[in-house]
Amino acid sequence: MKTIPSKAFLFKINLIRKPVGIFWAILCFITLSVCLSACSKKDDTGGAPTGDYYFRAKIGGKAINFHSVNFQGGGNDNRFEQIVIGGHEASDPPSGPVSPSLDFEIWREGGNITAGTYATPAEKGMIARYAIQKSDGTLMYNTAIADDVFTLKIGEISKSGIKGAFSGTVRNRAGEAIDITDGTFNLPYETIINP
Repeated sequence: MKTIPSKAFLFKINLIRKPVGIFWAILCFITLSVCLSACSKKDDTGGAPTGDYYFRAKIGGKAINFHSVNFQGGGNDNRFEQIVIGGHEASDPPSGPVSPSLDFEIWREGGNITAGTYATPAEKGMIARYAIQKSDGTLMYNTAIADDVFTLKIGEISKSGIKGAFSGTVRNRAGEAIDITDGTFNLPYETIINP
């Protein structure tokens, strides 16, 4: 019986596997290319709201049309026991600093969040946050620091979307405050919006 040296045997197996490996590598590359080209979208709108969906406000007097905005919520028995709405001031580049963000949420475990007016500090399960990313960490402004009033008026809410207005004050730990005014939103449910 003739034995094949182990190096020669592995060389013959690699020759057999090589075409199959190349085929799978090409197939994976094509699939990845198609997925990435189908998912990518260049944002040339300069922050202007598109369509009927938007999330905008004045932060310290500066008008902002927020990007990567999302409305989420849920609860038992098809109720909204919790909702959160948030977005970023700009479309963030693939690498680099994250732009400031604004979000607010309400928690009513066992309850139901419906159309109406909600305000801090009276609404115990409500918070609003404005976060600025810095090289040494996040500078957080929120309604949990003091008894500042932040008001959310929900005009419509359903599993289709939410519409309303908001305004108020958020504060950092140093006591510095930022006023948020003229806030309005019209958002679909669980769909990221990029104006």
